[in-house]
Amino acid sequence: MRRGPFYVAEVSANHNGQFVRAKEIVLAAASSGASAVKFQTYKPETMTLPREDFQVSKGHALWGGVSLFDLYKTAMTPWEWHQELFDLAKKHGLIPFSSPFDRSAVDFLEEIGCDLYKIASLETGDTDLIRYVSETGKPLVISTGASTLTEIEDALNAALSGSSTDVTLLLCTSSYPADPKDSHVSRMMTLRERFGVPIGLSDHTLGIGVSLGAIALGATVIEKHLTLSRNDGGPDAAFSLEPAEFRSLVEEGNKVFDSLGSANWTMQPSEEESRKLRRSLFIVTEVRRGDVATRDNVKALRPNQGGPIKSLDQILGKKFVADYEPGTAATLDCVE
Repeated sequence: MRRGPFYVAEVSANHNGQFVRAKEIVLAAASSGASAVKFQTYKPETMTLPREDFQVSKGHALWGGVSLFDLYKTAMTPWEWHQELFDLAKKHGLIPFSSPFDRSAVDFLEEIGCDLYKIASLETGDTDLIRYVSETGKPLVISTGASTLTEIEDALNAALSGSSTDVTLLLCTSSYPADPKDSHVSRMMTLRERFGVPIGLSDHTLGIGVSLGAIALGATVIEKHLTLSRNDGGPDAAFSLEPAEFRSLVEEGNKVFDSLGSANWTMQPSEEESRKLRRSLFIVTEVRRGDVATRDNVKALRPNQGGPIKSLDQILGKKFVADYEPGTAATLDCVE
């Protein structure tokens, strides 16, 4: 049984056009504790037209002024790599899957045995594509970045229109890199309460803090980009985790998951020793029969082998019924 969230290592463009590097990222995902490795399946011509005026806004932090066609030509994962990358992932215990961006990509992924599909944030409005993916009957994960709640509802309805019944919605801030202040992970609760499906996070922030916060709020899926080294550059390097960081995400994320526990208030077996060390009432000086109990001769001290502290007010001012040595438990039976 899987412990903790489903951790997805997103390769995206971090292969930097090198097949060997793509394979190394898959191996890094496996050694970092990822549950799955995700690719993106498209060709530049299935994404856009080769026009210079179809470009990312010039002020964009990472891809400003780059034509969309050139960006996707650089970032694409060649289709001829997919089968070997999928096989490599499976060999090392990972679930390989992908985001298809048109029907031809779905058909191709079906041929190579894709068992899970991701709908990217900017495709949430493509209900025709989502319905086509749903017809495969495979589980779907849908990112919700840059989408309205109405658009998310339409996407979910499209996802449930075919044979797919297993759909997870991922909160996503579709900016690169994303500012943690824009993450609003509490919105996962809105998704879960409004749509009644499992929720998770596709995280484009730097570091792992936002993802850990999402796990604390019940995220069942965490997706982060993975690269071998940010210093190697590439379209997605700036907001990707390195292998050691991804390993830390998994380790710390599982701790957060384990810490959620149960809302039922019970004493933990691990607290038994501390329970023994709580304070209780003791007679702390030698007293004789007839002496008056005062705060000087009766005190609350550790360990929890004396009388109950709640009896203190009933004991003070009363006379002792016998002689007592220091360390004697102070109880109501000790006074008149």
